[in-house]
Order: sequence, then structure tokens, then C-alpha cells
Amino acid sequence: MPVASGLYYFANQADHLARPPVILIHGAGGNHLYWPPQVRRLPNQRIFAVDLPGHGKSEGLGYHTIDDYADSIIEFLEALKLSGAVLAGHSMGSAIALSAAIRFPKRVVGLVLVGGGAKLRVAPAILQSASNLSAFANAVQMVTDFSFAPQTGERLKELAAQRMSETRPTVLHGDFVACDAFNAMDQLSEISVPTLVLCGDKDQMTPPKYSEFLRDHIAGARMEVVPNAGHMVMLEQPEKTAGILDDFLNTVSYQPGQ
Repeated sequence: MPVASGLYYFANQADHLARPPVILIHGAGGNHLYWPPQVRRLPNQRIFAVDLPGHGKSEGLGYHTIDDYADSIIEFLEALKLSGAVLAGHSMGSAIALSAAIRFPKRVVGLVLVGGGAKLRVAPAILQSASNLSAFANAVQMVTDFSFAPQTGERLKELAAQRMSETRPTVLHGDFVACDAFNAMDQLSEISVPTLVLCGDKDQMTPPKYSEFLRDHIAGARMEVVPNAGHMVMLEQPEKTAGILDDFLNTVSYQPGQ
């Protein structure tokens, strides 16, 4: 089982040194499987999909701040001797990627922000339910209900809910606390790396206006809106998401050893 700096990870084309390493960072209560095979196994791309501390197969208890999670990603890069990488994050993962790009600009060569936002306020009802062990299932159900487009099949929703239910309640609550406190609205102008902003047109958790704000305040950012997809755009439209990501990664300038 591949582990670096305490984080379990799935690797695709890890030895393809001509391509920039891409770190896939999942969202709150998730794990690396929230990135579908079409994304994790992109041909000709060097992909590392991680389980954050306390999530999936990784050790630890999880954190209560986005910055702490960002630190764990930088430590992961150091453990693999990667001097720089494209950070691709979904939801909370996008906040982690933003934090890393702002605080460690020399370690980030590109950004992919999926279902993200400069602020990620969490509905009080979700925060309250997640903090109460007896109401944990309600929190998972609320998140699931708001995470998918109306036409999404029930099986996909059930699988997502099952995966989130496997996260320890204290870890999920900590993730939501971290998201709720996150605010990078005044720091986006500090980012100068190639950036792709991607969202589903039916996203209720982080509506497209969140992505539009990122696009408008990160210099040179490119935005793509995927039709018939909600917050879990990469699960709902995996082929479309993979194609957009692949196109973007092929535009990122990278020197081996950078």
C-alpha cells in the first residue's frame, strides 16, 4: 500500500517525469475514490490521488483548518521529492489547493478548482447534525441531497453516501468546521499560476457564481461549466471532466525536476 508522509495515495504514470505531477485532493468526508477512474487514470498524465489525514486509508485524525490540510499536502510533496505540482482539488480540496498556492507559491505550478469557492460557508443545519453522533446519518443525507443534479441516478448517490458514512463522524465534522472558517477572497490576486475553474451547472453546494468569482479574481483563470452536473461533477460527468482536465494539463508549462 503506497504511503508517503502518512498519506495513502493512488499513482498513475508516476515515473512519467516529463509531465507535471498532479495531486488530486478530495473534498470533505471523502477519499481518493471520489475521483473516478477516468480522472485518476488519465493516459499520459502523472497523477497522485491522496487520502487526506484521517480519511480513507490514511492515518491520523483529520484537521479543523484548511491550512493544516494544505501543510499535509506540502509534506506529501516533500516525502515524494516533488519540488512542485499541479494541485487539483474538489470542494474542500479546492480550498486546500488555494491555501497551498497562496502560502507556498513556489511549490504549485498549476491549480484545478472543482466545485470550489473563495469562501465555503457550511449550512448551520449540516454543521449541527455533523457534530451530533446520533444525527450523523442526517448530515450525510443532507450533503448527498445537495451534491447531485436532479437527473443523477440513485445508485451513484447511494454509493457516495455510503463512502461518506465510512468517514469517522469527528473527521467529517472537523472538515465542515475547516470549510466554514475558510476565506481567501482577499488573497486570490496573489495567485499567478495557470488555473482551471470547473463546476457543474446544477451545483447547489457551491453554485457557479462561486466559480465565477474565482475566475474573475485569479489572473488568467479559465472556467468551464459542465452541463447536467451538480457538486459531484467529476462523478456525474467523468468523461467530460477528464477531457477538460487533460486539455488543461497539456497547457501547463513544466520543466522536469522543477
